[in-house]
Amino acid sequence: MKTTIHIIGSGFSSLAASCYLAKAGYDVTIFEKNSTIGGRARQLKRDGFTFDIGPTWYWMPDVFERFFSDFDKRPSDYYTLEKLNPAYSVYFGKDDFITIEDTLEKICIAFEKEEKGSSKKLLKFINQAKSNYDIAIKDLVYNPGLSPFELVTPKTIGKLNQFFSTIKKDVRKEFNNNRLAQILEFPVLFLGAKPSATPSFYSFMNYADFGLGTFHPKKGMYQVILAMEALALSLGVKIKTNSSIDKILVNKAGEAKGLNSNGVNYYSDYVLSGADYHHTETLLDKEFRQYSESYWEAKTFAPSSLLFYVGFDKKLRNVNHHTLFFDVDFGLHAQDIYDNAKWPEDPLFYASFPSITDGSSAPEGKEAGIFLIPLAPGLEDTPKLRETYFNKIIKRFETLTSQKVSDSILFKESYCVNDFIKDYNSYKGNAYGMANTLLQTAFLRPKLKSKKVKNLFFTGQLTVPGPGVPPSLISGKLASELIVKDISTNKKITTRTLKQNENNF
Repeated sequence: MKTTIHIIGSGFSSLAASCYLAKAGYDVTIFEKNSTIGGRARQLKRDGFTFDIGPTWYWMPDVFERFFSDFDKRPSDYYTLEKLNPAYSVYFGKDDFITIEDTLEKICIAFEKEEKGSSKKLLKFINQAKSNYDIAIKDLVYNPGLSPFELVTPKTIGKLNQFFSTIKKDVRKEFNNNRLAQILEFPVLFLGAKPSATPSFYSFMNYADFGLGTFHPKKGMYQVILAMEALALSLGVKIKTNSSIDKILVNKAGEAKGLNSNGVNYYSDYVLSGADYHHTETLLDKEFRQYSESYWEAKTFAPSSLLFYVGFDKKLRNVNHHTLFFDVDFGLHAQDIYDNAKWPEDPLFYASFPSITDGSSAPEGKEAGIFLIPLAPGLEDTPKLRETYFNKIIKRFETLTSQKVSDSILFKESYCVNDFIKDYNSYKGNAYGMANTLLQTAFLRPKLKSKKVKNLFFTGQLTVPGPGVPPSLISGKLASELIVKDISTNKKITTRTLKQNENNF
């Protein structure tokens, strides 16, 4: 009889794990609380416009390649990728921006125009970042976070000092130009912490940015979710939507034995949760929870976000597919996220216009716009605040890009702290999980395997390797490998016990 495994949630990590576990021969069922799969990576469709609700950046294509190759597939079997050129642009003032193109050579030219001699420093910096990338993404992040010794390899010994310095220190030591420094500090924001709190080793994100480039899946990031769903279904995975979980069933022996969903018990041999880690533990009786409320309260969480999905009745000018607006003080905004936990007076923001690249995102002659303001998790979230901040960024957007757009808005929909809590049971409404600071790296993150409940495992952005889409794919693989190992160990123990019993007769 097949081992049965129930998975909570259908985001990237859950879908990845389901594929690996089904390939290993197990009976796998995914339970998704929402009406559509994808977790934070769902889609919004309205009036001929299509928006990715969550992730919009496709970085580290090699991680996606590696995932699909584990099943003798390629991303191109499911969706079409386009490398963006330019990758993105960064505004620092009215009609004042730096464009990051699709090759390191072109980026060096842009840096040199901004500051003479900076291209040589950039090449040195990216060479170091590539070295870190080769170690981290091809090796370290595929460890399950069980021991500090996972970080100690012949390749990392010489880089230990990089775990005790920070991205900000390294960048500012080489680059005096504040604009160039901000561009180099930007990629680690995907890891959920300030550059001043992110270890230098994470400069591998700069290689992902400048070395590998930025891509767009035709029809949006949701195509990756649909690809993983198709793969999972082909392997025999079953998916139940509209299936909120009320409780994880634990027997008297302290073993996870299934889930209660919508008042019905569904029994299984193993449970894997890709849902919010903190929320998952609330589905257990207190005696089975590993981490206290004070533990979670003390952790540094990645930001939440205020997002707007906007349909414009015309094509916009002076913007690229991805456009960053760094025209205000980055340090003050960062303090309001990580130190003061309040709504920022003058927020930085990011905008994505997928219809510039992809005609399927908006009707002809119109533009789909996604605007994002990073926020501290746990903030008050009201319709009035949302409207206030929309007006703030749209006025700045109009000034910076020298165009009137407010009278061309067909509709807008917003998404913020309350929605992250409602749709994903997200701790304090965070958007990206737990930040990758020094004390929240690798073995110092919440564990993939429960220490208190047998046969209960976790995956996703609050555990290893951390926040982001590629790490989520890796997290699903790591969790599945631990489950496969656990099943194999239990079978050996059972077989040995049976043989011992037979010898007693």
